[in-house]
Amino acid sequence: MSDISALLGQIPSIVHGFGTKEALLPVSLQPYRETLPEKKQVHGLRIVDVVAPRQACGEADGFYTETPGILLTVFTADCLPVIFSRRDGKAVAAVHAGWRGLRHGILEQMAARINQQGSTQDWVAAIGPAAGACCYQVSQELVDEFQQGLELPAELISPSPRHLDLPAIAHAKLLQAGFAAVDFAGSCTICTPDPRVTQSTLHPESALHRETKGHKYTSFRRNSLKRLQDPSLPGIKGRNQQSGIIILPD
Repeated sequence: MSDISALLGQIPSIVHGFGTKEALLPVSLQPYRETLPEKKQVHGLRIVDVVAPRQACGEADGFYTETPGILLTVFTADCLPVIFSRRDGKAVAAVHAGWRGLRHGILEQMAARINQQGSTQDWVAAIGPAAGACCYQVSQELVDEFQQGLELPAELISPSPRHLDLPAIAHAKLLQAGFAAVDFAGSCTICTPDPRVTQSTLHPESALHRETKGHKYTSFRRNSLKRLQDPSLPGIKGRNQQSGIIILPD
């Protein structure tokens, strides 16, 4: 099962979902796969207006549409997927926000796009599964960069030494940008166990089995650490979660 947002679930004219390892593209969104825009995510700040199915978007990390029947998605592993809807369901958006995009303003760029034709006060946003403060250890230099560059409480940015809380930073930024409401869907992509599998069902001698079956989400960081121990483990290319949203076609 994919993760869903309680906020977005209240809007009847849209369908949304956050991918998991079980369903990289949420099952509810799979019927609309053929409408997906073509894109290359680059941890940048570019927002694209999507007006046609399969539109070529080039390098972009944010997508906005008012056109029914076009599925907007972003690929993530430990980065933040954030999806948006106007409260009347007449416009939707999706953003890929890794630490670079979050630090340098991808959410503010989406807010600026929304404010061109309306107001963020008429929109809600949902933050999907991503690396949590429990596991996202970084350099002290990066923590310092965030704390010095953002007007947010230092303890919100880094609740424990050398850890960043990306979902909390995104939540605070979205509220600062004027969104009517923001919620969280999903949990930490690095440590959240697969609820379908208990540790007793795993084969202790099989690191690969633990990687593919033991966690709810695909995680670039968890996979990289395992590959340091066992270089034979495959990478995650082709196994990133997709999180997305669509205005239902008429």
